[in-house]
Amino acid sequence: MTKSGFGNIRLRPSGRYEARYTGPDGVMYRGPVTYVNRKQAVKFLADERSAMGSGEWVPPPLRDVAPEVDPLDTLTFGPYADAWIKGRRTKTGEPIRPRTREDYERVLDNLLRPTFGDRTIRSITKVDVRRWHADACPDAPTYRAHAYGLLRAILTSAVEDEVITVNPCQIKGASTVNRKRPIRTLTTMEYELLVKSMPERLRAMVILATWAALRFGELAELRRGDVDIALDDSAGVIRVRRGVTRTKAARHRGRPKSDPGMRDVTIPPHIVPVVSAHLREHTGPGLLDLLFPAADGTSNLAPSTLYGSFYPARDAAGRPDLRFHDLRHTGAVLAAQAGATIADLMARLGHSTPGAAMRYQHTAAERDRDVAAEMSRRASAM
Repeated sequence: MTKSGFGNIRLRPSGRYEARYTGPDGVMYRGPVTYVNRKQAVKFLADERSAMGSGEWVPPPLRDVAPEVDPLDTLTFGPYADAWIKGRRTKTGEPIRPRTREDYERVLDNLLRPTFGDRTIRSITKVDVRRWHADACPDAPTYRAHAYGLLRAILTSAVEDEVITVNPCQIKGASTVNRKRPIRTLTTMEYELLVKSMPERLRAMVILATWAALRFGELAELRRGDVDIALDDSAGVIRVRRGVTRTKAARHRGRPKSDPGMRDVTIPPHIVPVVSAHLREHTGPGLLDLLFPAADGTSNLAPSTLYGSFYPARDAAGRPDLRFHDLRHTGAVLAAQAGATIADLMARLGHSTPGAAMRYQHTAAERDRDVAAEMSRRASAM
């Protein structure tokens, strides 16, 4: 047996060399094989000594055992996104609305899962996100913006969960989109033709959607007890406390999605008599009776039922482009033109942020310029 600076080398009866050394753990270890010549044994000992010096040495019995795999290295986007949607909460800690969950799941399945579903989260790079964004729905920028916003939100949570250190969603402005479809409000003649062309039982729905700027879901869940009309029909208030939404699975009634959505909306005096007449002629006597029920008189009106009357009415008004939600836009612009401040619009429309209210004020300002230009035109003709 001879020493070799580190450990020792022994010539066995077989004519081969055996290398042995004591590890940092105090245990005696032998080379994995017997070597044909001494030079190979020396090299083995030198490699072991070098590994100890660099801190990379591992006891030989553990070298054939696969190192423990960090489960976060194998976590794929699809299951993580599913869990994210399932556990998503509002700012107040409540579960997100069924309709919101359904929208998230649709975007995930249609736009995100095909590209990222089977990818590990740690493998998704900025380049991957940019390539996906460049190819995703070029003809549907709003849908793509929503998908990017969802992807960014999910990966932001992945950063918070320490799955990744940096969110690869770094495309500026990708979650916002310029509205291609301008808000085109109804003219007086268009509005009158629209209302006249609606069935009598639904006329007040169009009128309230316009002048009270209520959403369809709020109108469909509106009940007699939510409307307070003065005895002389001089004033009235609508108390918005609930709404109804639909998913593929069911109809869902509940509070508005944000606290500002619970609001009292003053009815413009000139339509109070119309609302009062609707309560007398088309609404049951009970406080819980719906103002605009389905044909059975008790169920919430379905959007498809409304559209069956609304689409022919908008055609009769010469506005085949009109959406029912555009009536709410018209009401918001009318309020802005009447001098409503941003805070007034937020309160009336039930918005939690000033962004949309500012858009309506901008539209009102554009209309004011049109009025001023028309005044000058008339002046020049005098």
